[in-house]
Amino acid sequence: MDTTMAKQTKKHPPGLYLLFMTEMWERFSYYGMRAILILYLTKSLVNGGLGMSESSALLLYGFFTGAVYFTPLIGGYLSDRYLGQRTAVTIGGFTMALGNLVLFAHQSFTAVYIGLGLLIIGNGFFKPNISTIVGELYGPKDKRRDAAFTIFYMGINTGAFFAPLLIGAITDKWFAVQASGVIEYGYKYGFLASAIGMVFGQILFNALGNRFLGDIGKKPVGKPQVSNGAVEKQTLTKVEKNRTTVIFILAAFVVFFWAGFEQAGGALSIYTDKFIDRTLFGWEIPTSWFQSVNPLFIILLAPLVSILWTKLSNTNRGDLPVPTKMGIGMIMLGLGFIVLLFAIMQTGSDENNITVKANIMFIIFTYFLHTIGELFLSPVGLSFVSKYAPVKFASLLMAVWMASSFVANILAGQLGAFTESMGYFEVFAVIGLAVIVLGFVLLSISKKLVKMLEDDGNEIENENTLLKAN
Repeated sequence: MDTTMAKQTKKHPPGLYLLFMTEMWERFSYYGMRAILILYLTKSLVNGGLGMSESSALLLYGFFTGAVYFTPLIGGYLSDRYLGQRTAVTIGGFTMALGNLVLFAHQSFTAVYIGLGLLIIGNGFFKPNISTIVGELYGPKDKRRDAAFTIFYMGINTGAFFAPLLIGAITDKWFAVQASGVIEYGYKYGFLASAIGMVFGQILFNALGNRFLGDIGKKPVGKPQVSNGAVEKQTLTKVEKNRTTVIFILAAFVVFFWAGFEQAGGALSIYTDKFIDRTLFGWEIPTSWFQSVNPLFIILLAPLVSILWTKLSNTNRGDLPVPTKMGIGMIMLGLGFIVLLFAIMQTGSDENNITVKANIMFIIFTYFLHTIGELFLSPVGLSFVSKYAPVKFASLLMAVWMASSFVANILAGQLGAFTESMGYFEVFAVIGLAVIVLGFVLLSISKKLVKMLEDDGNEIENENTLLKAN
């Protein structure tokens, strides 16, 4: 490789940063809506909410946050076979914007179900395809891949950081109305802001896509080939079958990670609202703002983790295997819950008998450990699937990976609902210990999984072409 080529491969293609911005605005929309959803459902009617019980709201929240990761199976299949990834991203983006507009337009359970339904459908088209497009910017052996997905992950969390801050200010400060000592929160305006963010991201993606992405993602890559009037059967090689098996194995572990992690928007949010001392210099921090703690840590730590992966990949021993990274990530998540147990020992779980509230640093340190775990698991998982999934099923298998979050979020909602009857200590202890144990199990089988990923030496056929293009 000549010097010019070497310099080119050190830089990331400009298309990565367009996808960064598109995902940032989509996540702004999603996390802005998510930051207020559980509060909107549980606050009383006079406070601008719907007056749901906590257990019912957590179950609905868990179903919603799970279903948005199930529909990518359908969206991934349709994009691979018929639509192409870029068309699917556009359909998904505008459908999600419409869902938020429905939530803004009317305060009722009917509007909630219709709005959340549109968000679920839209996410199915958007989510698996934009991640797959990122992977298509790089060749199978490109060492920049894990670092690229970590940068892309910063886009996700930049949107996720600003959304709760802005949406929280809209609902709790700017559009909140106080009368006779009763506060009516402006939740519907929060949903409107989420819709506007989604539309802005789609305008960027469609206006600049041809310039920075070329033809990537325009055509369906898994459309069956027709030969002599008959549809050719799409078969997998032995290597592809092994790699697909590993994707499913790791996805099974990921279920338990996200079941714990997704307590952030549910049970952890309610615990923060009621049991954490949120007063800072005489001012009470809106509960929704704590949803920005995790993405803030992502923004601060992701560049460091990206540098770490790049440096490790250039050493003689090479980078850590993906299953090893993910095992460490699961252990860090579990440790975060263990930290929170010390706070619960002080506060208890009875909201009607609170004698002391926990220091704010407990929840912040919990989110810090959860963030490290997330960085070791989620972006490298996306990178892993984009690298090892057979090309003809790329978006579908990315959707399968994300579908693990469907199961996880349903499980998270069920676990969160138990806090009302069992208490926070018992539920968080079970989650923390279970995830730590599974993390060590994944570490123990890491070498076996890596061996199953070994190729037959023929997978780099188009590598030089991709490097020249980027």
